[in-house]
Amino acid sequence: MEKQRKLFCQRGKICYKISLAKEYLLRDTADTVRIIRGTKFADNREHSDEVLPVIIKGHFSPITRRLAGVDMRLQENKALNLAIAAGDIDGIIIRPGEVFSFWRCVGNPTADRGYVEGLTISGTELKSGIGGGLCQLANLIHWLILNSPLEVVELHHHSDALFPDERRRVPFGTGTSVFYKNVDYRFRNNSSSPVQLKIWIKDDYLFGELRSEEQFPYRYRLTEEDHRFVMEDGVFYRCSKVFREIISRKSGETVDKELILENHSRVMYDYSLIPPEEIKEC
Repeated sequence: MEKQRKLFCQRGKICYKISLAKEYLLRDTADTVRIIRGTKFADNREHSDEVLPVIIKGHFSPITRRLAGVDMRLQENKALNLAIAAGDIDGIIIRPGEVFSFWRCVGNPTADRGYVEGLTISGTELKSGIGGGLCQLANLIHWLILNSPLEVVELHHHSDALFPDERRRVPFGTGTSVFYKNVDYRFRNNSSSPVQLKIWIKDDYLFGELRSEEQFPYRYRLTEEDHRFVMEDGVFYRCSKVFREIISRKSGETVDKELILENHSRVMYDYSLIPPEEIKEC
């Protein structure tokens, strides 16, 4: 069998850094073009001590989880990383027409800025790296946006089921990957009202709120349906469909139900942890 040729970025640390620099340049060039064409990014320096009056959606998630094979030190370090990044986002105002960019607000998560080693995901592998754990913050923000009329303009789904559920409070697959700075999470405020993100940490939980100056006419409910584990060619996959219902605040009636995600994610953890009652045939 012919040996698979290595990518340039796989040929050593220097080659990897050169590849990253190229990706950074491409991202910066593309953003410059967007700005020239009229895109305005929300400025993380525009924080407000004033909290906008209307809560569109609130959410919280546990910071540390006991995950099989994962050093708890990396979980504990995640709390430090999240605290730094949360401080760069908390209170930011996104005005009508503006785009929120996770990395333009958080910046490069380096050791010089106080970030420490946390859990990272590289392809299908769990590793440790400076600034690890920030996906949880991006996930929380994405959940808030899914429960609003705001428009997601950049999203990178996790492709595999890396861990079994532990205290999961949202449908599987509704998270997002982030990797500085070319794997970003972005949304546009396509409403007529300024919105605000409030982010804070308390008692080992990460909290977030999406706020606005006025209430939106609809609320949203996300549901996961047809959830099951199926085996294909000796490999288990986690499958389901995620729907979003749009509900009139005035009448309480569902005005639309849309399919937003179809999960077909390879299970990367020990198969013995799959609940037997959730294993189905294709």
